[in-house]
This record gives sequence, structure tokens and C-alpha cells, in this order.
Amino acid sequence: MDGLPPPLEGVTVVAVEQAVAAPFATRQLADLGARVIKVERVDGGDFARGYDTAAAGLASHFVWCNRGKESIALDLKDPRGLDVVRRLIADADVFVQNLAQGAAARLGLDAATLCAAHPRLIAVDVSGYGSGGPYADKRAYDMLVQCEAGLVSVTGTPGQPVKAGIPAADIAAGMYAFSGVLAALVRRGTTGRGGPVEVSMLEALAEWMGHPLHHTIHGGTPPERTGLAHAVIAPYDAYPTADGSRVLLSVQNDREWRRLAERVLGRPGLGTDPEFATNAARVRHRERTDALVGEALGALGTDEALALLEAAGIACARLRDLRELNEHPQLAARERWREVGSPVGPLRALLPPITLPGGSEARMGDVPALGEHTEALLRAAGMTDEEIAALRRDGVAA
Repeated sequence: MDGLPPPLEGVTVVAVEQAVAAPFATRQLADLGARVIKVERVDGGDFARGYDTAAAGLASHFVWCNRGKESIALDLKDPRGLDVVRRLIADADVFVQNLAQGAAARLGLDAATLCAAHPRLIAVDVSGYGSGGPYADKRAYDMLVQCEAGLVSVTGTPGQPVKAGIPAADIAAGMYAFSGVLAALVRRGTTGRGGPVEVSMLEALAEWMGHPLHHTIHGGTPPERTGLAHAVIAPYDAYPTADGSRVLLSVQNDREWRRLAERVLGRPGLGTDPEFATNAARVRHRERTDALVGEALGALGTDEALALLEAAGIACARLRDLRELNEHPQLAARERWREVGSPVGPLRALLPPITLPGGSEARMGDVPALGEHTEALLRAAGMTDEEIAALRRDGVAA
């Protein structure tokens, strides 16, 4: 079975996309072998290109979400630019858009319209809140949706709610759009028909809120914000070590607590002490429990503490920053790092987490410059030299 082709080889995707949610979804498709044609504005392109210059002069968001795509820059407000997109869609398997609510419909690029015209097409609408309801037209940015979905209410410390440090709502919507496309491709393989796919950031993130949501609505109380600690398990937190780092550990049951008490804390009596012997007791006496663990680990270096915890069979982790993630020994041992091309030269990037043993490695293509593929795509769409020159002269293509 060696040498299997990329699973989405032969699939063509056209995306009128910006920011994170839709670009993240289509990048997954590109990594699996799909051809992704990214339609961008002529005046600056995807606005994520301007978020920062941290990636050797390019925007880190854009580098992350857009490798392996072909960029064509068009003015969709001009009928000639819109005609080019329609020509590209006519030969595509998938269309993805995350324009502002109502904009795609005004252009005739909403899923319902496109699927009526192209029965085999899979057309994906990614939005903040969905196509109907009182929030349909509300502006939706990641932090705002994190608030609306309740994620911020369970993240942070008792005195301070905080948003997640990554764009969780964007990523959730992107991953459901990605899996929605895969499901629709399977269905088309058996029925011959494509169809619309609709994903909203709010509904995607609300699904990810399942545990605290079910805990609350079925008779419990909303989980308290506990920082790195766990609301209903103790000890479960990050504890300082002697060399200034932190080690996180989690005791999942009372057997583990007894091993921790004996082999790490050096106080086997705590394993049967009624004030600590059960998880319920340890949670009631959380401050004392944490103080006991903190005292023991605070006398050890990080490597020594982790070795003791591992030997005792206690789940543990090093609290790493992003530079340490870049140097993570597990990622290095599994050879997960690659280089991708870009307008500023090679950039370091992680292999996508979907591994298909026996097949081709993920296709990690270059990060495109704005309009890098405009000429080739216009020619492929049947445009003549004179038509292409006119589009460029009039600012319809770039």
C-alpha cells in the first residue's frame, strides 16, 4: 500500500476567504492534496496579510493559514472580476467563503445559489452566527464569539475572566468546515450530488463548550475559573520548581495520590489521612493540598521533579513557552518540522497533525504572494492576452 496519493488529489477548491476561519479550513484541504485557489482583493488582499510582520516580514496568521494555495487578486465589485470567479467555480469541486453576512448573496456566491447552478459543487458558507436569527448580521470576531459562547466565562482566574490565547472560535469553525467538506465529498461519491455546507463560529465553539455546558444545564453549577487548576480535582495545577520553572501535575484518583504522597512528597501518611485521602477531601482542603505539593516540588529542579513524578506514575508536564515548543524533543524525535517556501524565503512549519501512514506526506506548499498566480489562472479561465491586459489596466485584476 506504499505510495498512495494524497487523499484529496484531483479536488479543486475555490475560496473567497479572509482572516482565519475559512483560510484555516482550506489550508487543511491543501495539505491533503487539494488544489486551493485563493481569491483576494486587489487592494492588499486578505486583510490577515497586514496583521503583523513577525514571520520574516510576513504576517504570522497568513503564513500559518495559507500555505499551498494559489493566489489570484480580483475586484469582485466589477462584473468582469466576478465573471472570473464564476468561471473558476464552474470547474471546481468545492467553494468556500466567509465574507461578511449578506455579501456573498449579493454577489451570487452564497451556497444555495451556487449549488442550484452546479449540482456537484460543495459550497461552504462560514459565518459568525449563521444565516438566520437575531445575530445573523452581527459582526463576529474571534474574541467576541469566545465571549458569546461562554468560553471566557470558564477561562482565567477567580477574579479575572480571560479569552483563550489562540483564536479558538476561528479554529473551531475552520475545523468543522474542513470536516464538513470531507463529509460532503464522501456523500457526493455515493450520490453524485454536492450541496451546501453551513458552519458558524458560535455553533462550532458552543459544541466545544460541551462539558461545562452539560455540567451546568443538567443540574450542576457553572465551573469556577481556577487558572491552571481544575475545578473538581486536586492536586491539579502548576507548581514552581527550584530552578524557576513550573511543573504541572494531575492526580486522577486516590491510588495515584497515595503514590504521590509516598514517592514524591516523602509523606506516606498523607495517603490515608482523612483530610487528604479522597479527592473530595483534597478539593475541600485545596490550599493545604497545594501547599504540600508545592513545598516538595519547590525543593527540586524541574528535571528532577519530572523524573520523580514519572517514576511514580503521576501524569505531569513541563510548562513550556513558545520558544520551548519550537524545541520540543518529541516534535524533533518524530521529525515533525519542515520548511515551506514563501516570498521571503523558507519558513519553518509543522507537519499537519493528520498522518496517513503508507501514503504521501502532507503537501506543504509555498505561502503565496498576493496575486502570484493571477496570470496563470486568468489564462486557464480562457482569458485572452487583450482581456488580461484590460483587467490589469482597469485594476480589476492584480
